[in-house]
Amino acid sequence: MATCPQGHASGDDEYCDVCGTQMGGTARPAAEPQPAPAAPGAETCPVCQTPRAGQFCEVCGHDYSGTGVLPPGPANGVRWEAVATSDRAYYEKVIAEGGPDASVVTFPPYCPERSFGLYGEQVRIGRRSKARNLAPEIDLTGPPEDPGVSHLHAVLLSQPDGSWMLVDPGSANGTQVNGRTLKVNVPVPVSAGDRIHLGAWTVITIREGTP
Repeated sequence: MATCPQGHASGDDEYCDVCGTQMGGTARPAAEPQPAPAAPGAETCPVCQTPRAGQFCEVCGHDYSGTGVLPPGPANGVRWEAVATSDRAYYEKVIAEGGPDASVVTFPPYCPERSFGLYGEQVRIGRRSKARNLAPEIDLTGPPEDPGVSHLHAVLLSQPDGSWMLVDPGSANGTQVNGRTLKVNVPVPVSAGDRIHLGAWTVITIREGTP
């Protein structure tokens, strides 16, 4: 095992496993400069605290107009997240409608929030399936596991302007956005603050922020 110039034991002979220093003795590149602090009273981005310089934050792409649409390009980055948890009111509505498994589906006593970053051209929502070799990006396998969520339940599709569309490819129990049921294979726009209900008790909230 090699030893880096800072004295750390490293399994990598090019860069230290601990501090990242080049094993040849060259220090790591300096960190990228951070935005200058805002002047007293100046408006800052509510997401990353960068001083405001226009409609969109130069660092994270936050939209000060509140439309929930980010501009194209690197600024929109990964500043969108989907936060999944349980919704008691939705569960009671599903049970009241008397689905085929209503008598055996129970509401979880504890369901922590799970945050998933929205990356790439599409983000699948569902539960893992070894038989189908399926590992969705928003994996609701649990615990706790919502039995009403299909293995491939819905898909978020990124748009050129930085926004997202949601489509239900034909889930067994359907998908709702802000209380409206989606038609199969008909994409609908979603933005910050929208609530996606699926399964027996799952709600996914779209947020603007760092996952």
